[in-house]
Amino acid sequence: MMRRRKFITLIGGAAAWPLAARAQQANPVIGILGSVSPAPYAGFVAAIKEGLQQTGYVEGRNVAIEYRWAEGQYDRLPQLAAELVDRGVAVIVLVGGGPTTAAAKAATATIPIVFNTGEDPVKTGAVAALNRPGGNATGVSLLTVAIEAKRLQLLHELVPTAALVAIIVNPNNPQADQQLQELQAAARTLGVQVEAFKAGTPNEIDTAFANVVQRRAGALHMAGDAFFNTRREQFVVLSARRALPTVFSLREFPAAGGLMSYGPSLADAYRQQGIYAGRILKGEKPAEMPVQQAVKVELVINLQTAKTLGVSIPLPLLGRADEMIE
Repeated sequence: MMRRRKFITLIGGAAAWPLAARAQQANPVIGILGSVSPAPYAGFVAAIKEGLQQTGYVEGRNVAIEYRWAEGQYDRLPQLAAELVDRGVAVIVLVGGGPTTAAAKAATATIPIVFNTGEDPVKTGAVAALNRPGGNATGVSLLTVAIEAKRLQLLHELVPTAALVAIIVNPNNPQADQQLQELQAAARTLGVQVEAFKAGTPNEIDTAFANVVQRRAGALHMAGDAFFNTRREQFVVLSARRALPTVFSLREFPAAGGLMSYGPSLADAYRQQGIYAGRILKGEKPAEMPVQQAVKVELVINLQTAKTLGVSIPLPLLGRADEMIE
């Protein structure tokens, strides 16, 4: 009798296993394609998951996520995008800006893509129009390039006596030339002399700072860039060590000890990506989902860093700050 019961139990377990496996396999799979390293972007991936949860999807419960990270090596993105396509993911969510969009669009014309870019997605061909994208891609437009000029203006207000303002850009970023054009035009309007320095690796960042100091720049404008976002500590430490007033693109920099930032809320943008991915899983088509424009732009000032650098924050600038870190 005991043997018969054991046999029935084994049969029951064997029958239940395929059902559980099929149920697990039935969960949709989201692909996350990043041009950056995962650790510095962990908070932003958490924001994507928060957006997914708002639409009813939780990783490990009713949705699976496949991750592919290029670790700053943009030339790896086409292969990583192809891997997600071969995996048969239901939607690809992009992390790290323009290069990921180009790679994903080249890899598939059918799998939905949810991007997050600082470029104008119409100009780059990612979508046909902001209101009706018309293809397999939609997402969030941060327009970070468009606010580079405003960031330079704020830096000029903060350090009006700087005879030379240095600009550091990433030459590997497809937006770099446009960023420089925007900044040079703004500098002419402000009557500010600027000089550009290029850095696409951690060692080149060190070299760029050394060159900035050698040129006796009075302030530094760090262009918005996904790779730079992964090097927050390096930028903040070098700015402090060189006693160089620096304006950054994201709140995360002054939160880590940088002086000031002006830019969109990246966490909010990634949360919106998660919402869009969830809505696509529920049946909406990216072709009919308007590209969201990031409207939340933050001016953040670290008062302790300003004190350490001996920088006096003008009252009008303090009045416009969205957040002051003590």
